[in-house]
Amino acid sequence: MTSFIDPKTLKSWLHDGGEIALLDVREHGQYGEAHLFYGIPLPFSRLELDAPRLVPRRSLRAVVYDDGDCDVAERAARRLAALGYTGVHVLQGGTRAWKIAGHALFAGVNLPSKTFGELAEEAYHTPRVSADQLAEMLGRKEKVVVLDGRPVSEFHKMNIPTATCCPNGELAYRVRRLVPDTTTPIVINCAGRTRSIIGAQTLINLGLPNPVYALENGTQGWYLNDHALEHGGTRRYAADSGNTDLRPAAKALAERFGVPTVSAQTVRQWAGDASRTLFLCDVRTPEEFAAGTLPGAQHTPGGQLMQAGDQYVGVRGARLVLFDNDGVRAPTIAHWLRQMGHEASVLEGGLASGLSLAPAAAPAAPALSTIDAQALSARLAQGDVALVDLRPSMQFRAGHIPQARWSIRPRLADDLKNETRQLVLVADDDALAAWAAASELAGLSHAPLLLAGGMAAWRGAGLPVEATPALPTDADCIDYLFFVHDRHDGNKEAARCYLAWETGLVAQLDAQERSAFRLPVASESPHA
Repeated sequence: MTSFIDPKTLKSWLHDGGEIALLDVREHGQYGEAHLFYGIPLPFSRLELDAPRLVPRRSLRAVVYDDGDCDVAERAARRLAALGYTGVHVLQGGTRAWKIAGHALFAGVNLPSKTFGELAEEAYHTPRVSADQLAEMLGRKEKVVVLDGRPVSEFHKMNIPTATCCPNGELAYRVRRLVPDTTTPIVINCAGRTRSIIGAQTLINLGLPNPVYALENGTQGWYLNDHALEHGGTRRYAADSGNTDLRPAAKALAERFGVPTVSAQTVRQWAGDASRTLFLCDVRTPEEFAAGTLPGAQHTPGGQLMQAGDQYVGVRGARLVLFDNDGVRAPTIAHWLRQMGHEASVLEGGLASGLSLAPAAAPAAPALSTIDAQALSARLAQGDVALVDLRPSMQFRAGHIPQARWSIRPRLADDLKNETRQLVLVADDDALAAWAAASELAGLSHAPLLLAGGMAAWRGAGLPVEATPALPTDADCIDYLFFVHDRHDGNKEAARCYLAWETGLVAQLDAQERSAFRLPVASESPHA
């Protein structure tokens, strides 16, 4: 039986000091338009795939919600119960009731991290340069190094001329090789504001002697001031650029902010504590993680753990244990996580600690029978199958199999309620399609089939693909966030709106949300 709670109860739970998972089970576009500050995105379409990773402890107190005008939260609660979660509640009335109760709803994504960046600038008075100032420095061929604190994939989309990609989580480990001269000014940028601020302040907090600045408003500020961006950039830190020169500074910084160093034995004990949730976080690069990590660890690149932690950690109040193999990255990142309000620790010995934990148990996806591309083509010609494409809506618009219709798990049963033909599903992820079919299409006289190899196999067979740029309609694309979506594609007004949104986040906080952060006052800020 579904358990419901009201907004007043949820608000008290969010601030009572206990662990809680607040899960927004709507699709990404719906979530990004208006959600609770601490809401973790867990789309119903990916529930079984992502829940065990985001919420590994099944007895945890959890609350799921939707907009209050549909039944997705109740359906998600039943699915979570079927997976063994025993403490699941539904927010009665969803976001609608939350707003009526007088609480704010937030647009955008990664809210706590972005809001923290604005608060950090306020607390530390992080030095900054404007786009015009940096353009003048570069134009005069001044000795200045621009480091882009975003992941490589984001850097590739657009970058400031001369910039080198060095994600924020790597800065402490690589800056001395990238900028060996201690007098050279360093400018950190991102696409907007927060990663520029956090990246620059990271180096300042570590006591780097160089002049360090955040680029005001990042690549968007650069573009808004009519400076040309580069696209397709590949300049990045070298694989051998890491060094441990800043290890003593990182250790001192962690100690200053109360980051404990914990032994492998302690972490094993924590893993056995049925009343608490533990996340073991490898903060190194994707390449390092792929080459070998500790059993039971998840890859949480340091910069992204700070900037987009809700993609890796779904439990407010959980224990986070960070590790590296250098003694620089993990303590540096942990000092920020502590200020964000997380219970973050550093694993003594890091990769060499010998720690081994059992990985989070993920349920096996149900089996679906498959059909190959040529056989599907023949059956489509006969007209005896209905083809349903479960890939992201923008991928469907860009190219899909003729006769296919787009759908998504929350709407799948309604979309197909009058369909009597054999169903064939197309998906990028076989498990996503299998879970959707199991929960939404049970009881059909003919079990759905899955296109073996997906669209790649269809294209590989030389079969036709068509594009429908206006279908599904924008209103139907609940998985796509249109919120200032074209701010990087030549729309200056969208960029202005995005920057206004970032700078306006702090004003939306209530007193409890703001007090959950643990930033120092300016007089206590190291190198403020």
